[in-house]
Amino acid sequence: METNLWGQYSEEEKSQIMNFCEDYRKFLSACKTERECVHYAVTEAEKHGFKSLDKILAENGKLSAGDKVYAVNMDKSVVLCVLGTESMENGLNIVGAHIDSPRIDLKANPFFESEGFCMLDTHYYGGIKKYQWIALPLALHGVICKKDGTTENIVFGEGDDPVLGISDLLPHLDKDDKKDIKGEDLNILGGNMADEKADKKKFTQFILNLLKEKNITEEDFFSSEIEIVPAGNARNFGLDNSMIMAYGHDDRVCAYTGLKALFEIENPKQTAVNILVDKEEIGSVGATGMHSKFFENILAEIMNLRGEYSELSMRRCLAKSNMLSSDVTAAVDPNYLTPFNLLTDAEFAKGISFNKFTGSRGKSGANDANPEYIAKLRACLDEAKVTYQATEMGKVDQGGGGTIAYIMAKYGMNVIDAGVPVLNMHAPWEIVSKADVYEAYKCYKAFYKI
Repeated sequence: METNLWGQYSEEEKSQIMNFCEDYRKFLSACKTERECVHYAVTEAEKHGFKSLDKILAENGKLSAGDKVYAVNMDKSVVLCVLGTESMENGLNIVGAHIDSPRIDLKANPFFESEGFCMLDTHYYGGIKKYQWIALPLALHGVICKKDGTTENIVFGEGDDPVLGISDLLPHLDKDDKKDIKGEDLNILGGNMADEKADKKKFTQFILNLLKEKNITEEDFFSSEIEIVPAGNARNFGLDNSMIMAYGHDDRVCAYTGLKALFEIENPKQTAVNILVDKEEIGSVGATGMHSKFFENILAEIMNLRGEYSELSMRRCLAKSNMLSSDVTAAVDPNYLTPFNLLTDAEFAKGISFNKFTGSRGKSGANDANPEYIAKLRACLDEAKVTYQATEMGKVDQGGGGTIAYIMAKYGMNVIDAGVPVLNMHAPWEIVSKADVYEAYKCYKAFYKI
């Protein structure tokens, strides 16, 4: 595809794209953590007739073709299914994205003092360029879980709230202009007021007094999960309004489009599945990452409620499935052309990007999709008039990356990476083309019915 998509769309199509992306922009502004994304997905799913798997199990219910069901894993991952008319043993059509994004986390004992400031100690999450996170308005999003079993939802730094941030040294005193920021240097300025009645840690005590008014103690931070993210709303970007700048496009742009596409699926032949998973940015590990057994467990429960479960049937189901590992890729950046291969790398406004393989250098660690599967996808997408591009990510020896594709491929299913090209990937503010966002939505919608 050589032509920029904006020149091919009708005015009606452009209007549809703008409306779709406005809703996506609002989603990004509201959902900056995994928990917030899961809450959004569940709320919207229930509006579209999805029922909780836990509730169905509690009521000794059954499932049949056409039913819509979701299952949540620890409030940080979710699986949604529209059950097909065929037996699940014949395979699923799966679109899987991750909903975690690079960020900075508060440590379990975050408070300390330095030179008249209450400071908050942090630990970064995922692959960030640390210098990009300093001198930037930041917000806190997360939860504090208390010993009495209650949970406090925390959002501070949005709307008219004060923001937080990490200070930077003025250029007059930083002649080397060093960007080698250490992880231990990413300390949040928490406050500058003192509790003069306190015997020690006067600046920390002032902040703790404020928290005490909300029945939060310093010890409660040990059982907290508080993420430090860019403050403020996602914004339309460009003089032509053709793009969106936001925190978390990687990979919530694919999560949102895959979710919205699933909501439009009714009575498919094969069961349509949307997986929104945690921990991809740090290797898909832990109980909420794709390496865990949560997807297998949920699949076994659903098959059992359909009267189809056996260990062999589930293995056949997984092996016969088709999957789009819906994760973003790097778009060619006009300011930094050197790392890119202009013949093979993704470009803005040229459609959803398919990476036959990921990995690095000699395809190390890659899932490498089968050509028979790709041919099947091409036929499906061409029939649905989806614009797509066949891409890689950077020059061969430049670097590379990984997704959840190789994890799902271990079941023997067909898997390929298919996502939206992104500029500024892993930066606090990333950029996507609205045209590519909409083509991703069209792609996932067509794929669920392949």
